Amino acid sequence: MESRVPTSVDEEVASLSRSADRDSLFMQASVLLPGQQSPVTVRVRNLSAGGMLAEAKVRGLAQGAAVEVELRNIDFVPGRVVWVGEGKFGVAFDHPIDPQAVRRQVVQKMEVPPHISALNGPLYRRR
Repeated sequence: MESRVPTSVDEEVASLSRSADRDSLFMQASVLLPGQQSPVTVRVRNLSAGGMLAEAKVRGLAQGAAVEVELRNIDFVPGRVVWVGEGKFGVAFDHPIDPQAVRRQVVQKMEVPPHISALNGPLYRRR
């Protein structure tokens, strides 16, 4: 296979993203595409600090398109589409993210109903 030097900024960004550490995962994200009012739900197949591989059938998506990706625990991240394949596309983020933050589960403290909060002690009786 022939090796070549990237000829455009998009190719250079894509090659940098491919060489970065990636987390393989299976999660959903929302992508706001140019000309669309509402985000499209995509499956994220792998994620790195510099970009992601997304899986979705999106018509009219072109290389170089500016997008915003909503990732769990991070919010919207601006980026550009660096390649488009059949049912998949790659996004290079405009600035690095923390992929571990995206994977982290958010646990919220629950309000405990009054009838249960009285059970602060042990849930058994001594005989």
